[in-house]
Amino acid sequence: MSTLTVSNIKKAGETASRDISGICGSWCNWDNNNSVNDSLNVASLLDGGTGDNTVNYSSSFANGSYANGGAAREFSSGSEAYMRLSTTHTTSATRWVCENESGTDIDGQMRTVSTHGDLA
Repeated sequence: MSTLTVSNIKKAGETASRDISGICGSWCNWDNNNSVNDSLNVASLLDGGTGDNTVNYSSSFANGSYANGGAAREFSSGSEAYMRLSTTHTTSATRWVCENESGTDIDGQMRTVSTHGDLA
């Protein structure tokens, strides 16, 4: 495998280039059984109990100042579900909690998270 080293990138047809730092360094999609459906730069998914998961990265981030985003879907009732950051936020892992609109921790039908930042 070859490594291409660049500072900026531009898609064919675009007029502006962008700095490659801060692009999505990791993402994960998993189900209510904590089975990963698909991912990028995810070494493992730790089950910490109902609605509680830690995403462990294959390649660590350069620092803890990366940005996260998450989304979830409720399993049965069709109610809203939310992903929130928990206590662990290190260069090698982020802990997430999924909860319903009442604030109760749930194992959502589908959970997705993305992390943007520079890799170490």
